[in-house]
Formats: sequence, structure tokens, C-alpha cells
Amino acid sequence: MPQTSGQLRMEGIGKVFGPVVALQDVTFCARPGTVHALCGENGAGKSTLMKILAGVHPPDSGRVLLDGTEITFEHPGAALDAGVSMLYQELDLAEDLTVYENIFLGSEITSSIPFVIDRSAMIQRTREICQQYGFEVDPTSLIKTLTTGQCQIVELLKALQRQAKIIVMDEPTSSLSEAEANRLFEVIGTLKKRGLTIIYISHRMDEVKLLADEISVLRDGRLVGTDSADRMDIPALVKMMVGRDLVDFYPTRDVKLGTVYFQAYSLASDEGIRDISFDVHEGEIVGMAGLVGAGRSELARAIAGVQPLMRGSVLVKGKTVKIKTPSDAIKQGIAFLTEDRKRTGLCVNLPCSWNMTLPNYERIGMKKFLKLRKEQQLCERFGEKVSVKWSGASAPANSLSGGNQQKVLISKWLMADSEFMIFDEPTRGIDVGAKQEVYLLLNELASQGKAIMMISSELPELFGVCDRILVMRRGRLVGDFNTPETSPEEIMHLAAVED
Repeated sequence: MPQTSGQLRMEGIGKVFGPVVALQDVTFCARPGTVHALCGENGAGKSTLMKILAGVHPPDSGRVLLDGTEITFEHPGAALDAGVSMLYQELDLAEDLTVYENIFLGSEITSSIPFVIDRSAMIQRTREICQQYGFEVDPTSLIKTLTTGQCQIVELLKALQRQAKIIVMDEPTSSLSEAEANRLFEVIGTLKKRGLTIIYISHRMDEVKLLADEISVLRDGRLVGTDSADRMDIPALVKMMVGRDLVDFYPTRDVKLGTVYFQAYSLASDEGIRDISFDVHEGEIVGMAGLVGAGRSELARAIAGVQPLMRGSVLVKGKTVKIKTPSDAIKQGIAFLTEDRKRTGLCVNLPCSWNMTLPNYERIGMKKFLKLRKEQQLCERFGEKVSVKWSGASAPANSLSGGNQQKVLISKWLMADSEFMIFDEPTRGIDVGAKQEVYLLLNELASQGKAIMMISSELPELFGVCDRILVMRRGRLVGDFNTPETSPEEIMHLAAVED
């Protein structure tokens, strides 16, 4: 199929999954040389609409037109051939292959000898694309050795290598550092000048206002409005998304600290954690700030038994405990909500109920024998607590939107009734309404006396939710502040500037 110029029109699109109406009579247009933001709460239908464009799902009704010609993509490969590329929020890379092998997967360069792949040419072409757009990625690195942010860059390089005319970006900055995000914004500006059509899905309203020329809003599977970005302010945009005003976005904290529940002394690991000491009280929410690569997630994994500690000690309620495995951490009342729900958080092909009960069988009385009816009822109850949108607890995790998958992860640890809860980027990739629900939930857990450690790359979130903020840089703890006694500028300076 020949490359298009990127004029897109989707008319009257409808899509149903069993009893769930995902899209209803949606008409969406995007013009070449522009960034068109697609906004809405999780479950509003954004990703479903774009997966129809990308050939993942066929529409049940409506039609798709490229440059005025009606087209039907039987599979994602046909969409790629037509110049439509989608960067998924949940990364879709082969972890045991190299960067260049992923970039050219399905479109390998062959040598003059038939059926022989020219690896040197692919490595050189990858270096050229990286140099052209200012990305620093080693083409020969294995994907499994890269950070989540670097993997996001590889996804973009795949689209650029295929010379896509329409690029859909689904939460592209959710795993990027500030510097990487700014570089991506520059690349988007370059792509616009070259006449590409960019469809940008994000829950970060400041990014939408910064980048978008036009904004469309979906709510409950319907298009509720499209307008130019300069005629939409953020409060109006949020109200269109959620159907209501969000008053008191960050909940008021009435802090009543108990005794110290968790203590860490001189923790170090082979992942770069060096001499970390801190504590968390009952009823306290402690935020962890720092740039990507500062060691925040590595610290969380070490505490949770995912990665081994080289030295240091962990105390729970004043008693030293040995944590060598995640099972040890769970037995000590430590929960770990991972930052990457697809790769390390969920068994995406299994039912939500199985994901929720896997670490909890002993606690809920199913150590030796499964009680399926009890499991179903229990999962439905905990899913209701966090307002999961699903067809039921037996639905596979990969049938849910990203935000609802996050809620399944949260409900798993609510079921575990853990006393020390580590939330690593708990609102990454979820909409503003769901974010507020998470903040209220954190507040409620703290009011119950839970000790909470929250890692976030969004400073407004840390200042809005946390009682205390710790700052990490290059694997070390470089700051410990009561939230009212510091500022975002001070936190960023400590996180980014070497002594």
C-alpha cells in the first residue's frame, strides 16, 4: 500500500466487547503537520479508537479514510505499510533482542546474498536515526538491559525507521526523564514541520496544552468535543473529560503519625544503591523524588526482595527482619506496587481475580485448596473499592485499560492488608479522575495507620500528597524534608545538581 500524506478521518466508529460498549458513533479527524491530542479518562475509549486505526481491532461500525479513500486494515502490518504507526503505552518490544533487531523486526535489511540479513547496515542505519534526532541509544544493547525510558525511545525509533506518516503516541512521556521528555517534544516539533500527523494521548494536561494544535475529548465511548488547543483551558478540559469539576484535587492531610513502622539502615545493592537510611511512621506518606536513574525503583525492589541487598538492615516495628525474596517481604507486611504493570506487575493473560489473589492464598484461606466462588466474591468486593471498570473479576487483565490494570494491582495489595506499602509511580498513565481516586485512597490508607512510601516523577503530586519528601541522586539519599518546609525548586536542584 502506498504511503499516505496523513489526512485522517474516522467516521461513526463503534466497537463492542461483549457487554461493554467501548465506542459509540465516534467521528475523529486529524490533519497533516499538526499534533491532535486525544484526551479522556481511562476506559473512555481512546486506546480502542487508536487500535482500530492501527489494525489491531476491526470496527463494528463506521469507516476509516486516509486522504479521502476508505481503507480497511486487516492486521497491524497493513497499517504499518500504509504509514500508520502506534507507540503503545505498554511497551511492545522483544526483550532478548537488541535495539537494532527490534527496530527492524519484520523489515530487515538483506545483503546482496539472498535471505542473508545485513546486520552492519541495520546497525549503521539505527545510528543514523539516533544521530538525526539526538537520541543516545547503543544499537547493539539488549532491550532487557535498558531502562523503561530508553525502551520508549526505541519504540519511537521503530516508527521513524518505517517512515510513518501518522504516528500515534500513547502516554509517550510516562517513563521518560525530564530531559528525555524535552528531547521528545523537540522531535515532535520536527515531525510536525515535516508534515507528519501526530495523535497524542496523554493524561498530563500541561503536555497537552504545550504540544497540541487541536484537542478531542472522549467520555464513556463517545466524542464530547473537539476544539483548537488555544481555546481550551485546563479546567474546562478536565471538566469535559470527567463530566464534573474536580474540587480539592489533592485531599487535605490531617496527619496523625504513629510510631516508626519501617526503618532502613545503610542499604546497598549491586543495582547502585549506596548507604541509604530512612524511616516511615504509621500514618505517614513519604515521597521519593529524583531523576530517572537516581535509584528510587532499585531501592524499592531491594526492600521488596525483588533484588538482593549487599548490606544494610531492615527493621519492621523495631525488629530486624531478613528479606531475601518477595515472599519474605509479603510475610513481613510489605507490599510493592511496581512501576511497570505489564512487565513486572501483572500476568496479563490471566483473569484479574487470579492476579489479585496470587500473593494472598494463605491469607484468604486457600493455601491448599482453591475456593473459586469465595475468590470471585472477594475480588469483586476489592475491585469495587477502587472502582475498577471491567466486565467482572474473571476478565483477563489485558482486556482492561491501563488505568484499570493499575487499579487491579492496587486492589491486590489492599487484599493483602499490608502495613508498609511501596507505591512506585502509582498514577503513571492514568487519567485525572482516576488520579484523584488514588490520592484519596492513599489518604484513607494513611488514616488507617498504614506506612506508605510513594515514588513519583511528578513534583506537584509529591507536594500535594506527601507529608515528607526524600530526594535521591545517583543511588544516594541527598535530602529529607518535611513537605511544607521545602519547594519544588529546592527538590529539583538536589535531584539534578552535583555538589
